Formats: sequence, structure tokens, C-alpha cells
Amino acid sequence: MTSDSRRGFLIALLVLAALGVGFGLHATLSGPASGSRQVPPAISAETPEGLQSAFTRVAQQVRPAVVNIGTVTLAKTRRPAPPSPFSEDPLFKDFFEQFFGPGGGPRGEFRQPSLGSGFIIDRRGDVLTNFHVVKGADEIIVRLSSKKEYRGKVVGVDPKTDLAVVRFQPDAELTVATLGNSDALKVGAWAIAIGNPFGLDQTVTVGVISATGRSDVGIATYENFIQTDASINPGNSGGPLLNLKGEVVGINTAIVAAGQGIGFAIPINMVKHVVAQLVDKGKVVRGWLGVAVQPLTRELAESLGARGTAGAVVASIYPSGPAAEAGLQQGDLILTFDRTPVEDYHHLQRLVADAEVGKSIAVGLLRKKASLDVKVRIAEMPGEDGRKGR
Repeated sequence: MTSDSRRGFLIALLVLAALGVGFGLHATLSGPASGSRQVPPAISAETPEGLQSAFTRVAQQVRPAVVNIGTVTLAKTRRPAPPSPFSEDPLFKDFFEQFFGPGGGPRGEFRQPSLGSGFIIDRRGDVLTNFHVVKGADEIIVRLSSKKEYRGKVVGVDPKTDLAVVRFQPDAELTVATLGNSDALKVGAWAIAIGNPFGLDQTVTVGVISATGRSDVGIATYENFIQTDASINPGNSGGPLLNLKGEVVGINTAIVAAGQGIGFAIPINMVKHVVAQLVDKGKVVRGWLGVAVQPLTRELAESLGARGTAGAVVASIYPSGPAAEAGLQQGDLILTFDRTPVEDYHHLQRLVADAEVGKSIAVGLLRKKASLDVKVRIAEMPGEDGRKGR
């Protein structure tokens, strides 16, 4: 072999050796180590597996904070009371007897049981629920997810928003629900409802946020409901409506009996203000403007010189009320309240109710097609037997 041939042969060997080392190093760096397992990719909530994981996580996290509220109303009658739609049903007879004991009360008196849901908002044993769940109740039993039962008492109620706070004395650590931000809700977002429909404890149903800002439902004085198609049935009232973070965004309150998949929940941001007062004072103090208002139709907007249909029309003024003293007049169109644009008369109703009593508020008006601002000193809303209106 010539020297040139030997030189070429050596160069070829060196190239092959370098390639072998390179391939071996690549396999070492990219391949799994001996005896190790590859880490599975992170599961996104956008995948079916991730969505399922989110639902189960929320259920496990929140169910211990959801309670069953059983109530009994004692009533006197000259004849036997009609059977309860639940307590005489064989499916629920054992359940009610476990809650309230067999049989009825003394002769001439009967015990009318009812069921609802609620959730724990404080480690002291405060439970948030609907007013209609505990309305007129003589006895209240709070049943936890652990099946432990406690006597409950009403701390405060607010019929105008259909809210109530019930308190029991816990003897162990409690799981407290986390309150979210209902103003951040978007139509189409996932919604999870937990409650006790027909006495079936800790039932979890899933749907979406169908709409927000629903009013004119006819359930409460102040309405700004979240609409959902998450299944809500009798017994769900007072239970939480949750987002995928496990935060309470609403309180399940009502369904449309003639429809299917149409349920309503009170937004949690409306609830926060009410509950704070119920716990501290046992009642809710609301602002009062002293006017009766009506919707602004397109025809009325044209006659008043308004550019759109946002606002609320003053239909009448209560004598000696805040609005009368400030000089508001029938036919005024209220466009802003404390610099906040008024969407409609329901919105004005809520703004006035949340206003601080005794505070002077700037009210923006359109009167005879001219804009003006009026200062109104907000008064406390009279009781149920007093004046009506905003």
C-alpha cells in the first residue's frame, strides 16, 4: 500500500470514528436514562382529560363546604294536614324520619318539613342560603357532608334579595367555601352546581353560564340573576354555583318550571354586601331616593330627547323624600347616579340600594331635553310597611 493510500485509509477511519461518537452522544443525551420514567406532558383544561380533572377537583374541594338544610314548620289545623310531596313518598319517608323523627306533632298540630341547600362561609359555622329555604321555619337542621347534624338558627334574612344566614355551633374544623368575582363571568363559561336536590346529598351537576344580568324574573325585589343550564332542582336552592377554580360565583335560587335547563343564581358580588350586613346587624340597611321609576322605551326616549334607551324615567316623587327635597320632577330622565351611567331602572334600583345612607350623591338628569346635575342626600329605605319605591 502506498503512502497516499495509507493516508486516505486513516482519514476514513477517523471520520467513521467521529460519526460513531456523535451518534452515541446524541442517543445518550436524548434517550431516557436507564431505569427512569418519562414525565407525562402537562394536562391542559382544554383537553377532555384536563376538563374532567378540573370538574373532579372542584367537587372534591367544595363538597365538604356544602350543607343540607332541613326545616320544619309547625302549624295548627282542625283537620289532618295534607301530605307533604316529599315526606310521604316512600323514597323520602326514611330520609325525613331520620331528620325529624317519625310521626307528626300533637293533635291539631302538624310538622311540615322542607329541604334546601347552603354552604359554609365562616369557620364559626355561618351558612349562606336562600331566604325562602328558611322562611317561617320553627326548626332548622344543618347536615354536613360528613353526615353530622347540628341545630341551626337564623342570624339574619333579606327577603328583597332572597338571602339568609344560618349559624350552627361546630365541634370540629370546617371547610369554608371561597367566594369569587361574579362580575368577571362570561357567557359560555363552565358552571358547576352542588346541592341536595330532592334530598340527594352532595349532587354535582355541570353546565355553562347561559346569560348574566337577568331581571324581571319575578323572584325578588332586586334581581340581577346569572342564568345557567347546570341542572337545578327542588332542594338545590341555596347551594353554590361555581367556576372551574372552585370559587362561588352565585347562589342557586330558582328554576323555570315550564322550561328545561333554565336556572337562576344570585351573583356573589351582590351577595357579599348583603351578607356582611346580615352577619353584623341581622338586617340590611339600604339607600332610598324617594322616587318611583319606569323603563325608558324608544318612543319615550324620542319624546324626552334622549339619544338611546339607557336610563330610568321618574314616574312619581314621594312627598318629603330625598328626591322631592332635591328638586327632582316627574318626567326627569336619570342618566347617571354618583357618576355611574344608569343602564336601566333595575340598575338604578341597585345603585340606590347600595348607596351610603346620609351621603350626598350627584344625580345626572335630562329634563326638557337639557342636561343638569342635582345633589341628593340619600335616606334610609323605610321598612316593608313604609313607602315603596327606589
